[in-house]
Amino acid sequence: MALSKHLPKPIIKTLGVYAIVLVVFFVFRLVLFLTELGRIDADTSYLSIKSAFVMGIRFDTVIAAYVLALPFLLFTIGSYFKKLDLPLSKIAFYWIFILFFAAFSISAADIPYFNQFFARFSITAFEWMDSPKFVVNMILQEPKYWLIVIPLIFILVLFFKVLKRITLKQSSYKINPLYKAIALILFAGFIFIGIRGRIAHKSPIRVGTAYFSNNAFLNQLGLNPNFTFLKSYLNSKKAENKTVQLMESTIALQNVQSSLGIDSSLSNSPISRNVHFNQKSNKYNVVYVIMEGMSAAKMGRHGNPHNLTPFLDSLCNEGIYFENTYSAGIHTFNGVFGTLFSMPSLYRQHPMKGIPVKEYHGIFENLKQHNYSSIYFTTHDGQFDNIEGFLKANYCDEVISSKDYPSEEIKTTLGVPDDYLFEFAIPKINKMANSGNPFIAALMTASDHGPYYIPPYFKPNSKGDKNQIVEYADYSLKKFIKLAKQQTWYNNTLFVFIADHGAPLNAAYDMPLAYNHSPLLFFCPNLINTPQNNSKMAGQIDIFPTTMGLLNLPYQNNTLGIDLLSEYRPYIYCNGDDKLGVLDSTWYLIANQDGFKGLYKYRTKDKQNYADQHPSVVDKMYNYGASNLQVYQDILLKNQQQ
Repeated sequence: MALSKHLPKPIIKTLGVYAIVLVVFFVFRLVLFLTELGRIDADTSYLSIKSAFVMGIRFDTVIAAYVLALPFLLFTIGSYFKKLDLPLSKIAFYWIFILFFAAFSISAADIPYFNQFFARFSITAFEWMDSPKFVVNMILQEPKYWLIVIPLIFILVLFFKVLKRITLKQSSYKINPLYKAIALILFAGFIFIGIRGRIAHKSPIRVGTAYFSNNAFLNQLGLNPNFTFLKSYLNSKKAENKTVQLMESTIALQNVQSSLGIDSSLSNSPISRNVHFNQKSNKYNVVYVIMEGMSAAKMGRHGNPHNLTPFLDSLCNEGIYFENTYSAGIHTFNGVFGTLFSMPSLYRQHPMKGIPVKEYHGIFENLKQHNYSSIYFTTHDGQFDNIEGFLKANYCDEVISSKDYPSEEIKTTLGVPDDYLFEFAIPKINKMANSGNPFIAALMTASDHGPYYIPPYFKPNSKGDKNQIVEYADYSLKKFIKLAKQQTWYNNTLFVFIADHGAPLNAAYDMPLAYNHSPLLFFCPNLINTPQNNSKMAGQIDIFPTTMGLLNLPYQNNTLGIDLLSEYRPYIYCNGDDKLGVLDSTWYLIANQDGFKGLYKYRTKDKQNYADQHPSVVDKMYNYGASNLQVYQDILLKNQQQ
């Protein structure tokens, strides 16, 4: 006898939908697995891969159980009241379709999101929804996204048809009333267990449940992106998560003041210190080149075998290169803010949005006090990330954006290509130089970010658009320096090259080092006579103080950055949206917001967690990173930036 004759109809319908949903979620997980196949080490066992997919069933079941709880109730009521059966089934049908329409769309979006950020879909994806046109155009102009959208449409159409047959099909057969009642009650219990994701009564399933191995990718593969999105959204609404609360504020401030050598505050800012130099000041011009996505892992000097950055590699031999530099965060706004204002990233907080715009004590203000003029170049819309309004409110004289470029030169929603950005910038910088005052110019490139555009006149040597675009970015840097050498201001200009962030290459850990590991080069032949490769732990946040140190210009440092040429930090810390990373020359500490801490010997890519064996190391590193983040958060809350 068919199964449908043994089980009550509400159970049959619910199980039918559940089975289809599991298949669809499996397909999305399989696609993600295949797109990230390079993350699987040669020694990874089949059992580990299988465990990740089995774990995925658990998380998929949680989402399915949440969605199907109400339809099951409606199916059950309809089975007892025949006149209500069809109307309630229709309500259930639309409920299921609408919610799984959203769930499947998130699962589809999760694939390129993970490819970009090495993290499952979260509330961070909506960080830029105040610029919807910009985001939509960027997605539409990226061909690989259509490889996701078209199958998604097919899946949704097929799901609609199958769902209609399952939920609206009318059939009647007799079943023992007592057996029916018991079966429905037991099944309701199974749905409840499915929602919790586990039988243990102390806690429902959590993100950490998926972490079963030392493979950072397989640990995340088992997660359902709808689960991570909802968790991140709910966490963002908790009052305690709106601001950083990592440790007691007084202790954090004592720790930071001690590490910075501050005996007493000089101003409203508790970390303020006046810096003076005995040597004569060098009022050299300053040019910051903030390179989109230029992870150190893309460079030959850091082991990349594809010769993607021959110019940048060679240039690093002509200045002061800091080989152990890490970006503040993993987004462009983190990189711009960290570079120009020497403050860290606070998880998912966006430092350049919000009203009122806060005044920060960064490179623009301090150089303005020495009669420097300033300009910032972005390739695209100046309103994106509120970059134009924020920088102008914080002492930047002029911001160049897409509105200033010829329309025919704008090739994608990210604006003009890198080499044109540099070409366009030269006359603008010449005008500043001709004014008689020194200047600072910051240029934010964008080509190494999808949608990719490579001009037809550039012929790359490598294969694959991700490698070719790095080649083009390096070519553009070479072109810029070549053009700059022809200008009168070149010989008295300090060039600083830094990435806004890296890329999740070689992701041995949950927080990929390559996403924060950045090149940092100070280049000025007339000022830096002896090139050097410096192995100090360094941060993006140290660029402003180090710049002032090279120029020997007195200034007030109200930031958490240090002068890398005269000061020392035992650790550098960085951010990964929901994780804190802290590094020294041996150890890499990853601290999740849920309390998990991992300690790794990253130099050898050792995936073993040594946190239990070295608790004192964990405590020292965590206290250093947490203290700095806590102090910065308290400065913001008390408006003590100045």
